[in-house]
This record gives sequence, structure tokens and C-alpha cells, in this order.
Amino acid sequence: MEKSIIKIENLVKRYKELTAVDHFHLDLKEGEILGLLGPNGSGKTTIINCLLALLQFDEGTIDIFGQPMTPDSYDIKRNIGMVSQNVAVFEELTVYENIDYFCGLYVKNKEERKQLVQKAIEFVGLQDYVKFYPKKLSGGLLRRLNIACGIAHKPKLIILDEPTVAVDPQSRNSILQGILSLNKDGATIIYTSHYMEEVEQICSRIVIIDKGKNLAEGTKEELKMMIQTGETIRIEVVDLPEAQHEGIQHLEHVVSVDYQDSMLTIHCQRSNHNLVTILEYLNKNSIPYGRVLSELPTLNDVFLEMTGKQLRD
Repeated sequence: MEKSIIKIENLVKRYKELTAVDHFHLDLKEGEILGLLGPNGSGKTTIINCLLALLQFDEGTIDIFGQPMTPDSYDIKRNIGMVSQNVAVFEELTVYENIDYFCGLYVKNKEERKQLVQKAIEFVGLQDYVKFYPKKLSGGLLRRLNIACGIAHKPKLIILDEPTVAVDPQSRNSILQGILSLNKDGATIIYTSHYMEEVEQICSRIVIIDKGKNLAEGTKEELKMMIQTGETIRIEVVDLPEAQHEGIQHLEHVVSVDYQDSMLTIHCQRSNHNLVTILEYLNKNSIPYGRVLSELPTLNDVFLEMTGKQLRD
């Protein structure tokens, strides 16, 4: 039987008349990389703060490693690593000193800490920057330092809150590969991001929330099966008369039709013959077309259909 690392039941957090978290539940199993997705203001940060006992909540229970989480649960907190969206390091300390300081909050033995700090430096690729101060680091290197400070003490549970914001593609790829490596070494991970391709790449399970409520959860494949859109077809069409636009809208399995800047975008329900049906319609009505693309639903399609919002709105 899989072991629960986090179990949240009926979590409620109110701010006067605003309910920020509304009977949220979560069961995180050992070894998972869980993607926690929601639009801005959906309650993700509040849930994480409640989870870390940084914020009192009104109803519900939170157990971590099988024990109730409280502000003084220091034995639990020693096994948690938090990498926040906002870089949290000391400007007056070098790279090495920052990592050593944060590791020292959990590991008092100097020799053990020295080894852990060195491993963290190598893990994030900062060997050439150990004597640098944060202000001398690029955005990508600063993010790597932030991660090293959060994981140097080898926590069993790691929470990563948008760790790749505003970093270059090379650094982003390095961070994502590092997360997979941490998971392979035994860490269970909660990952929040506004980049859907990252979530698809590394998360074994995904939870979508909005207004503090669970909307859906499952693997990326399971989530894609929950929505109406099963295929998106894009076709270059120089001119599409209004009558034909409406005609396509009424074809079987067509959910929606959009025509802008000579690009016809058609969202369809699942069917084996959507593309054939649409191309036959264009040919029958003597509508010339160019490039044709057919795409299966993405996680972004899932998010948009379930929340009615773009993730970065």
C-alpha cells in the first residue's frame, strides 16, 4: 500500500467574508511529483502556508508523514524543503555561506553539513560561483541558489513554488532535470508553475484548483479525457465566407470555430474522422487552404476549459 506523505481533509481558510480555501482535500503519496495548478488568486499560496503551519486555518485537518502538522512540529519541518517563488537569500552572504546557513537550520553537525552543502552546490551546478554574492549572479543562477538553500538538508518532502520564473531556457531545463533527479533519489515533491509544458514534463499527477476548491485531479492523460475538446485542428485559409464559417460550426463533433488572421482554428470532440470531415467540407465548398495541423488536447486546454481562464490572466 502506498504511503501518504500529506493528507489534507476539508481544509477551509477564511479572511472575513472571503473564503480563500473551500473544503480542499489532497492525498499525496510517497514518490509522487504533484503539480498544483490554479489561476492567480486560486488559493495555492494559502494552501501551502497552511500546510507549513505558517497560517492558521478555520476547518479541516493536515497530516504530514502521518502526524498532525502544527507550528511547533519541528520533527516534521526538518524533513520539509521549501523553495519559494520569491528568491529568499541573504545578500551579505556568499553562495556557499547562504547554503551553509539554511542547511545549518536543520543539520548541526559541521562535518555532515559540509558534505551536504558541497553536494547541493554540485547538484545545482554552482561550483564556479561559491564565493560570489547574490547580486553578482544572473537570474538563472540566483534561482539555482534558491533551490540549493531549500534542498541542502536532504528533505523527504520538497515544495517548489514556481522555481523557473524569469529564467533562461538552459537554466530552466537544468532545474527541471534536477527536480526529476531529486525525485529519483526519494523526495516527494509538490510543484506549482504557470508553465504547462513543465508540468506535463515532470509531474506524475496534477491537481487543478480555483477559488480554493478542487476542480479535478489525475494524470495528464486522465485530465485530458475529462474535457469536451478532444482535438484542435488549425488550417491556413486565406478567405472564409461567413456562411462557410457557420457551416463548419454545425459539422458533427465540432465544439467551436475561430477564424483570425487567415488561420481557421476548430476545436472538436473525440472522433477518428474530424480532419477528414472538415477537409471534405472545404473541398466541397471550393475553399482553398494551405498548411493543416491537428493537435491532441494540451494541459492548457484542460485548464482553460475547467476554469474558463488563461493560467497567466
